[in-house]
Amino acid sequence: MITYDVAQRMIAAAHSEAARRSVRVSAAVVDAGGHLIAFGRMDGAEIAGPTLAIDKAYTAVSNTIATSELAGLAAPGGELFGLHANGNGRFVIFGGGIPVLDDGVAVAAIGVSGAAVADDVACAEAGIAALTRPR
Repeated sequence: MITYDVAQRMIAAAHSEAARRSVRVSAAVVDAGGHLIAFGRMDGAEIAGPTLAIDKAYTAVSNTIATSELAGLAAPGGELFGLHANGNGRFVIFGGGIPVLDDGVAVAAIGVSGAAVADDVACAEAGIAALTRPR
């Protein structure tokens, strides 16, 4: 289970990576049911970031896969073709959402949005890495 304090630590790590990269992002952590645990938006981050960060996290936990891996699967001819058109429009199929796995089960996820996809992914990875770092 991801507590609020742990989620805040993940968001702080994502924001720290964003600052290191000179970008501004929004970051969200959701629980296993896709419900928001914590959210943070850096000053000056883009206006679409809050919605996309939450939906990237929701997508990652719902599908037990990083959103960066969904693009190919959801493309025409892919196993999950049309995924982005489901889930009431909440499924995001570009990078920035990463699930937190426990024995292969998604127990939470982080979503980051507001910069280039590579930056969003790196910031989300920093958030995931915060789970294994001592406080």
